[in-house]
Amino acid sequence: MARHRSPGGQAPSPALEDALDGAVIRVRGSHRIPAPPSALRGRVVVAAVAAGAFAAAAAGQTLNSVTSEDAHSGVTPLASARDASAAIGVGVGVGGDAPAGAPELLPAARNSDASAEVQKLTDSAQVTQAREEREEAAAKKAAEEAARPKVVIPAEGTFTSGFGARWGTSHLGIDIANSIGTPIVAAADGTVLEAGPASGFGLWVRVQLSDGTIHVYGHMNSFSVKAGQKVKAGQQIAEIGNRGQSTGPHLHFEVWTSAGKKIDPRPWLAARGVKV
Repeated sequence: MARHRSPGGQAPSPALEDALDGAVIRVRGSHRIPAPPSALRGRVVVAAVAAGAFAAAAAGQTLNSVTSEDAHSGVTPLASARDASAAIGVGVGVGGDAPAGAPELLPAARNSDASAEVQKLTDSAQVTQAREEREEAAAKKAAEEAARPKVVIPAEGTFTSGFGARWGTSHLGIDIANSIGTPIVAAADGTVLEAGPASGFGLWVRVQLSDGTIHVYGHMNSFSVKAGQKVKAGQQIAEIGNRGQSTGPHLHFEVWTSAGKKIDPRPWLAARGVKV
């Protein structure tokens, strides 16, 4: 009779083989097989258990063989879920260290203080408003400067005497009569050269324009400017008086060219839109 072998190729023990041989009953001339005795049934159960053990052993040898082949081929088997997780770079377990190459978890940025952000916006709005106000003021000033007349009549009053010969002498200016204390203003923009006493004028003020022309104001009662001061056309510089060689309260106004020549103030004013 052929010998029985386990799936792993190992021969069973003689006792197991006898049991298996005895379990096979050939019946001649009968269609029914009588139930085996209880002793025989016990041997069959033992044989089945032994066969299962041999099968498990054979499967273990096969797994060991595959593992050995993987080791020779450079492939490392995964022993557990932790090894599998480590292989893909994910830390396993609470508080466990992530393996090398795992994604780094960066701390979230701290939330900004809402009140601080609101204050920043408020400060920015205030700065913007202040800048806009400065720009508006500068634009307004520029507009006013552009609209401001550059030459004006030096005093309001009555024209009483012109440029030229008078009473046997030369009168080198014009006279505008008015009450004492009437404002005298700068006829044009310029710089004050002198303010104080002067022979024949009592008090005078001399203002030089940017082109070198000089304006002279005389017989004033008082003055309110000083040497070196910048003045604008229309700015008050003195008051009408009756000082010096004068027959009544008035302003004596002269125009000197940059070369020092005294010229008629009326044409000079008229050429700049001012009528006396």
